[in-house]
Amino acid sequence: MAANALTGNSISMRPLRSQLNQIPACSLISSSSSVLTSSFGRRNVSFSLRPRSIRLTVSCAAKQETVDKVCAIVKKQLALPDSSPVTGESKFSALGADSLDTVEIVMGLEEEFGISVEEDSAQSITTVQEAADLIEEIIQKK
Repeated sequence: MAANALTGNSISMRPLRSQLNQIPACSLISSSSSVLTSSFGRRNVSFSLRPRSIRLTVSCAAKQETVDKVCAIVKKQLALPDSSPVTGESKFSALGADSLDTVEIVMGLEEEFGISVEEDSAQSITTVQEAADLIEEIIQKK
């Protein structure tokens, strides 16, 4: 089977073009800025190729020490056994936390790190890593 490739600002469908043109219910229309395909009454797919500026953002993950402290606080607040694995990728909801538990976790983090977390920021935290990153961001702003 032929493979389609997306490279830079171009889409290459040359290997597929000859096969598509042999099928009566299938068409391929292309230009330098867009590609439109349809096949056997399925929905049309359109690709637009517009030049876009590239934005680079540099973000650093929280220190492992911070992540470890957050893991310990989460385990304590949720009364999880020591054998329960909690990592930076752990989601509060997957650990069994509800909205009240999340508020208590944030309060524990504020107490442990001597910070104050805004309500909007607190509501957006869903993982241990996000909490650790937010803590370090707040500490750096001090």
